[in-house]
Amino acid sequence: MSNPNITPMASWVPVAKDSDFTIYNLPFGVFQNKRLSPRLGMAIGDKIVDLSVLHEEGFFSELSQLPHDIFLRDALNDFIGLGKPVTRKVREIVQDLLKEENEQLREHTCRGKAMVNRNEAQMMLPVKVGDYTDFYSSMEHATNVGTMFRDPNNALLPNWKHLPVGYHGRASSIIPSGVPIYRPKGQFKDPNKEQPEFGPSRRLDFELEMAFITGGPTKMGDSISTEDAEDYIFGMVLFNDWSARDIQAWEYVPLGPFLGKNFASSISPWVVTLEALEPFRQAGPKQDSEVLPYLQCKKDHAFDIQLEVYIQPDGMKASKVCTSNFKYMYWNIAQQLAHHTVNGCNINVGDMMASGTISGPTEDSYGSMLELAWKGTKPVKLEEGGERKFIEDGDTVIMKGYAEKEGIRVGFGEVASKVLPAK
Repeated sequence: MSNPNITPMASWVPVAKDSDFTIYNLPFGVFQNKRLSPRLGMAIGDKIVDLSVLHEEGFFSELSQLPHDIFLRDALNDFIGLGKPVTRKVREIVQDLLKEENEQLREHTCRGKAMVNRNEAQMMLPVKVGDYTDFYSSMEHATNVGTMFRDPNNALLPNWKHLPVGYHGRASSIIPSGVPIYRPKGQFKDPNKEQPEFGPSRRLDFELEMAFITGGPTKMGDSISTEDAEDYIFGMVLFNDWSARDIQAWEYVPLGPFLGKNFASSISPWVVTLEALEPFRQAGPKQDSEVLPYLQCKKDHAFDIQLEVYIQPDGMKASKVCTSNFKYMYWNIAQQLAHHTVNGCNINVGDMMASGTISGPTEDSYGSMLELAWKGTKPVKLEEGGERKFIEDGDTVIMKGYAEKEGIRVGFGEVASKVLPAK
């Protein structure tokens, strides 16, 4: 292979060619099943490696700082908090144990206990999210929204190319894939009417995003530089930031998103580490306004991650409605974290920072129904008939993400959630 970041590997665990969970990936998550209490695991193929079993059998003996029950927790926070040297070493040990030529685990008596069937496991929220921030970092998305709602000739607000715009969201309503959401209720105002109305949202939307999870705390008053930012980022997940466009449009002036956003956000349950994404690092879009020194970067912080969105109505086939890529983001993860902390705001282990809607340059790469159906004026056709302007009750929205290069694949699985009628 020509890429120096890719070392050819094969595993003794069967892994389908199109699997997101290859030996190059090994994401972390929290799972349980009918016989096992919540615990930490790593995915490979259609299996989950129960890390508590490996620890019990002494496979991590060189890491004396691992508490005896560290892998028997219901969230990754305590493990992530041990620091990157430890979490990275655990991943390396497991990767080595799963290599085709390594017989240690393959021939060990604990193998059956350590390898859990993924289809029998229930995936849980991977971290306890203390704080959640949502950015607005796709220039294509910001331009589309500005064109629709403001002046097409001045779609971007004056600050947009000078800083990563963001807002603080609601952590309590972040849920893992598979958990349904209820259509939100709230106020909205028809432009042709004098008074607002109340009821279930008529313009429920998805937002295709990714989020990074912070892996190290800071103290109030301290800032993180772009150069050090990735030392504080453990890994990434897919993120569907559900949005009630009609509620949002009426409420957002002057303080921004509130009830139109805080009712639910869905995430994929497997956290893909930055180490696994390293081979897919690349330069991001050229920033055509010079940014202030604290936002300047010495290395590339964009990643080539293919993203897809599907809508599946009840009893029907899923229709792909969007194909985008994380590499389109104008503001990268290092700039987002540097800006978030430049004022001395402290972060904690497990904080979640979402990218904002990821839209690309073509109409089929727009990351929301607002853009795909262009404010309802261009309905999106579904494969088995019918169309959508926004998301309807009974629809399941499915997001997938993967990076692929030179025959290797590192993926996120999916985040899927069904919309139920308002309570």
